[in-house]
Amino acid sequence: MDGIHDVGGKQGFGRVKPTTDEPPFEHDWERRLFGIVRALTRPSDWNADKFRFTREQLPPVEYLTQPYFDQWYRSYAAMLLGSRLVTASELGSGHSMQAGSQLGKPMSAADVATARQTTQRYDREYRGEPRFADGDRVRASLNGRPGHTRLPQYVRGHVGVVVAVHGAHVIPDESAKGRPIAEPLYTVGFELAELYPQQTNSGDKVHLDLWERYLEPID
Repeated sequence: MDGIHDVGGKQGFGRVKPTTDEPPFEHDWERRLFGIVRALTRPSDWNADKFRFTREQLPPVEYLTQPYFDQWYRSYAAMLLGSRLVTASELGSGHSMQAGSQLGKPMSAADVATARQTTQRYDREYRGEPRFADGDRVRASLNGRPGHTRLPQYVRGHVGVVVAVHGAHVIPDESAKGRPIAEPLYTVGFELAELYPQQTNSGDKVHLDLWERYLEPID
């Protein structure tokens, strides 16, 4: 999905001003929202990619101007409504007006602590063979896709070199639709001058993790 959220490589937004002592939450309601989100009992089709796609559909002005955790609230509210777990009236009042959910109990503090200690592999079984190998020259696809995608606009059509093959991982484009389909994932290095011709004398590179469907071979 090509929208205002894809600001990589774009100019006009001013300099990034990092701070060394910035608190994780500016306001108490942000801390509370973060806790509520982490404790939510989620339908089986909820995942990070669906959340990102929902957030990407915020109106452009809101996406650029609303605080980060306000965007979280709007996105999760939309997902709750879309899954029919709450009604608009319940969101407005803050009180349930229907029978309890059949999804089970929310995570407890002990559950959260256990989850933090659990290691998990994210690569998936894949019966095919990766199309590319280390050292292969590839071109990022020019084609934008409807729905969620992790192929940024600023790299499309440009040539890079595969520097690592990570096995098969779930494709965000499909995961956002509730389809856990996996395919090979690569790290591709792009010369900075390839992406930005004005940087002709730069020796820097940009490395991106890109799924196989985003890449085309260079003959």
